Amino acid sequence: MNRTPPPVGWHLHPQLAEDTHPVAHFPLCDLQLMDDANHPWLILVPRVENAVEWTDLDESQQAALTREIGRACRVLQAVFQPHKLNVAALGNLVPQLHVHVIARFREDIAWPRPVWGTATAQPYSPEELVRRIERLRAALA
Repeated sequence: MNRTPPPVGWHLHPQLAEDTHPVAHFPLCDLQLMDDANHPWLILVPRVENAVEWTDLDESQQAALTREIGRACRVLQAVFQPHKLNVAALGNLVPQLHVHVIARFREDIAWPRPVWGTATAQPYSPEELVRRIERLRAALA
């Protein structure tokens, strides 16, 4: 996967670095896996310094982000066959622009409510984390 070098000074927000694991590098975004085994949950983080809102991206970056969100959605659909996908860019706690793509199932712990604040995150075991990332990377190939 092509990767544009991050701008000088760009870094993954410390909270995102703590809560996620790297999966892939898209042309614009780093694709991260949320460390919550309750839900297949990806996060895309554009490597654009000081981007807080979607409108902080130029038009070509906005188009690239849209394509990459679509790619993340298709990967979750292929690997997990969810009933629904939730896509959101909230940023209320972490100001760095990032987009959540979450596979949802009628039987999941939070259904039909949002995943935030419903249940305590269940970190992946080391073995399950490796398996989950391998499955996602294989689907991206």
